[in-house]
Amino acid sequence: MPPRAYRRLESDERRRLLVERATELFGEFGYEELSMSRIAREAGISKPLLYHYFPGKRALFAAALERAAEELSAATEPDPSKPAVEQIGASLLAFLEWIDAHRAAYAKLLRSLAVAEVRELVDGVREQTVQRVLDGLGPEGGGDRPAARAAVQGWLWSIDGACLAWIEGELPLTPAELQGVLLGSLGGALMGAGATLPVAGATLPVAAAPAPASAAP
Repeated sequence: MPPRAYRRLESDERRRLLVERATELFGEFGYEELSMSRIAREAGISKPLLYHYFPGKRALFAAALERAAEELSAATEPDPSKPAVEQIGASLLAFLEWIDAHRAAYAKLLRSLAVAEVRELVDGVREQTVQRVLDGLGPEGGGDRPAARAAVQGWLWSIDGACLAWIEGELPLTPAELQGVLLGSLGGALMGAGATLPVAGATLPVAAAPAPASAAP
């Protein structure tokens, strides 16, 4: 029994290392530029061994994306003791700081969205983010309204464009400065949808709510 358990742990560790290396490769080359043969070669393993762990490139990319999403989710986990506007502000700032530390990989990911397989996986992560924001609004803030969902979904799409312009256009903005811009755009979108953010037991339009301390220059 102990030898069998040892082999299982060894296999799990090998899979983890493969996902780590694949994450680096997808970030460097993008999805379309990589084949399973090249991934195996870059990882220093045989192609049959790579297929032993992953049935295809999509499965490997999904594992790499899941790993990155878990890392990002942990970094952006909101503090439930804070008002909703501060939770969103802090999570957004953590997200932008993560992008700032992974600029090339994030740009490659966005450029890969034209691939249906990639878009499907990213859309799943995006929907989780939409729900997190709507949960922060709560029913009292209009988070259960279809218009609010449309506003948040549109805002997330706009974030992709703004972040791509930031990292590829080399705009001289700090993560905190870009956070302020994006919070303002979220405020406008939510106001148009008739939604509000609860702040310290009250409800305020997002655009009128004070920026979190982390956004201060």
